[in-house]
Amino acid sequence: MSMILIFEFLLWLLHHDFPNDLARRPARAVTAGVGYRLGVASRVVAAIAGGYGVAALSAAVLALCLPAAFGMARSEAALTGTLLSFLIFALAVIWVFAARTAARAWVGLAMAAVPLGLLLAVLMRLAGDAA
Repeated sequence: MSMILIFEFLLWLLHHDFPNDLARRPARAVTAGVGYRLGVASRVVAAIAGGYGVAALSAAVLALCLPAAFGMARSEAALTGTLLSFLIFALAVIWVFAARTAARAWVGLAMAAVPLGLLLAVLMRLAGDAA
């Protein structure tokens, strides 16, 4: 008698629909949309190209500013600017992927690059006049 009850219970389990039973439902394909993929691609380009641009600009500005500000030799200033540019590049990459949207990441990089570029242009003109 007990074997029949166990067998009937197992049959009931097999044919019963459980409302939250994910194992019995067919799996849905989860795909990322095109917009999401383009956003990630835009962030990757921003991190690589934009981060490099901001880091290069900052290295040049530091190489020109440090000798005047701290009396460093030009070679030491160039080396210090280059070393700090690695940190700036890493921070730019972190910023790009922490930004809420890809557009905000690009705007943030532009807001860092434009003043650096203008400052570099002014410093190069002043350095050109002094030479």
